[in-house]
Amino acid sequence: MSESVQTRLNQEAGARAERTEDSTAPASQVDPPSAKGTETPVFHTPADPTPIPRATDGHHDLDLPEYYLNRELTWLNFNFRVLHEAEDSRTPLLERLKFLAIVGSNLDEFFMKRIGGLKQQVEAGITGRTVDGRTPGEQIEQCYEVVDRLETRQRELGREIVAALAAEGIRVADWRELTSQQRKWLRRHYVRNIYPLVTPQATDPAHPFPFISNLSLNLLVTLRYPDDEHSLVARVKVPVGAGIPRLVRIEDSSVFVPLESVMANNLDLLFPGMEILSCEYFRVTRNAIYDVEEDMADDLLALIEKGLRKQRLAPIVRLQVGRDFDAGRLQMIAGMLGLKDSDVFHGDGLLGLRDLMELHDLPRQGLKDLPHQPSQHPDLLTERPIFHIIREEGPLLLHHPYQAFDTSVQRFVREAAHDPRVRAIKMTFYRMAPRSSIIDHLVHAARNGKQVAVVIELRARFDEAANIQWANALASHGIHVTYGVLGLKTHCKVTLVVRQDQDGLRRYAHVGTGNYHAGTARLYCDHGILTCDSAIGADLTELFNYLTTGYRPKRKYWKLLPAPKFLRPAILKRIKREIKGHSEESPGHIQFQMNALEDPEVTRALYEASARGVTVDLIVRDSCRVRPGIPGLSENIRVVSIVGRFLQHSRIYYFRNGGDEEYYIGSADCMSRNLSARVEALVPVEDPALRSELRQVLDIQLSDRRCAWEMAADGSYTQRTPVSRKQTCTFETMIAWAHAREFEGTRLRSRLARGPRKRRRWKG
Repeated sequence: MSESVQTRLNQEAGARAERTEDSTAPASQVDPPSAKGTETPVFHTPADPTPIPRATDGHHDLDLPEYYLNRELTWLNFNFRVLHEAEDSRTPLLERLKFLAIVGSNLDEFFMKRIGGLKQQVEAGITGRTVDGRTPGEQIEQCYEVVDRLETRQRELGREIVAALAAEGIRVADWRELTSQQRKWLRRHYVRNIYPLVTPQATDPAHPFPFISNLSLNLLVTLRYPDDEHSLVARVKVPVGAGIPRLVRIEDSSVFVPLESVMANNLDLLFPGMEILSCEYFRVTRNAIYDVEEDMADDLLALIEKGLRKQRLAPIVRLQVGRDFDAGRLQMIAGMLGLKDSDVFHGDGLLGLRDLMELHDLPRQGLKDLPHQPSQHPDLLTERPIFHIIREEGPLLLHHPYQAFDTSVQRFVREAAHDPRVRAIKMTFYRMAPRSSIIDHLVHAARNGKQVAVVIELRARFDEAANIQWANALASHGIHVTYGVLGLKTHCKVTLVVRQDQDGLRRYAHVGTGNYHAGTARLYCDHGILTCDSAIGADLTELFNYLTTGYRPKRKYWKLLPAPKFLRPAILKRIKREIKGHSEESPGHIQFQMNALEDPEVTRALYEASARGVTVDLIVRDSCRVRPGIPGLSENIRVVSIVGRFLQHSRIYYFRNGGDEEYYIGSADCMSRNLSARVEALVPVEDPALRSELRQVLDIQLSDRRCAWEMAADGSYTQRTPVSRKQTCTFETMIAWAHAREFEGTRLRSRLARGPRKRRRWKG
């Protein structure tokens, strides 16, 4: 890193750190300050219920289940780390609220996907055990225990944060706390804007219990006719969504009232002349897992559409109710919905805390992180055609969200669409923004006569409907749309542009770790490479041919490591190479960064590498099967998880390889599904300057003492404590790093503009 970049990085990181204070809020478990005078408490997450394995006669039997942590439980452990951001006083107040809402959203998804899938296995009579030794039923039972602890703490924090917001003038008020004038205003607002959307539904022999949509919030109203002793029951759906907020703002004030509270206190409008006996809230979660028999399908798009219609009627996997919900009525609802007692979750306060995210949009900058404006890549500050830059300057490594997506990836596609020398554009899509300029550029390219082909993954969970709409829209503009290989999800993030350069056709490419989604590019930490390497271009041509035909035999790849055929063997081969080449003179070293590490084969290989002395650093965001620190086995493994402002989403693979280092980036986590049931791609990063950038990225994360958590052998995580108040986290350090590189790039370009032009490779 150049001296000027380092100086500016230190200045900017220091300026941001002025806002950081020592944490005093409690977490899942807090150790008191040590005798050495450490001011910052030490935070822990829960341990795995399985005891730490021990060697027998000096031998570790890696076939035993206790060596492998459970995927579901380690994912829930990740949410304890996310929840800690909501209780850490160093986090600005509205950001704390955001993390509280994120945990709620994560748990909704967990029940829809993971619990839903486990319940399907139980119903199918599957009793086989996972590599960690648990049956589907046992996993559900243990997950429920952890969820109960997690949600209990979440609700406690919710009350604390709401009280803290009130002290800042932002009130989430109950109906009883409102003035007469405020109630009148809300009633008028309800009549004009909500009441026409509401449809009460009776429940009696003539009116069966109504359909309850997924994640819907509902009122269960018990009422009767005057002078009639027999009570009736009606269900009223709270119409949140489609422009209707959950939290109703009273005029221009900073007072917000939950919509269900407004409705519950104006039931006389829905049931005029009736006596209201009670009004209770409930919320349901449905299974999001549905099976489609692709091999039997003539039209995959039509099959997915049919599956989505069936999904709407999928079994309910969770019923959330208030703690004071009447036992008799609860039994009635649970019975009608086909639920067991264990599927009912009681809670105080708001149901569905994900909706608190609405308050995060309030313009209260003092209660939020400093605004983040992505920096420009120093090689892309010029208006020269991006293809000339890539061809003449060499490959470019992109770091999102620290460097701008619109002036790098979107620019690459935009210039390809408008450049008369470009002959073809090919892209894969997994998730796309609701309004995508990249799509607009592809449509423009097709209208200009360029060959445009896209591979859209129709089965991207929770984005199926949106991707179907995009597929139809693109096809209507004459773009060649395919849906990938039957039976495999297309998860790789790749773009191939074929251009007629002066010396012939040349292939330009982008390979990334994240989606082509401008929204998530500002929130997710991802990497991508822009290159015109001929071997990578040839490999991507083969990959697209595979995606559009499904024909795999005899395909050869020179540099790309694609799944499902090549990637797992390539990773295992490189781990074994580190073991074989390890010595005191040339120590082996492996570093992986990924979202999750679940694959048993890779886990076993990493254990074997550690046992042979190879250093293994793992930066794993959430689920992780590896237990570090087991004596005689994994003492050389370190597992770090970084949680904070942005979502860690990148995948980096590093092998020291006896000094001939290898770096790869791409779309694949070390999960069985990614390595066996998806089309993924890792690409080598070979340019020394770009390798230096990845080395800095890894080192910054591994040295983080603000947002980093380190796993122990029992599966618990301990948050590292900062050495000083001014020590910044990965995210702030990377923001400063990107700003400093842009600053130096601007300064040097200005200097070059005043003198003879020479080629420059920016290093930082």
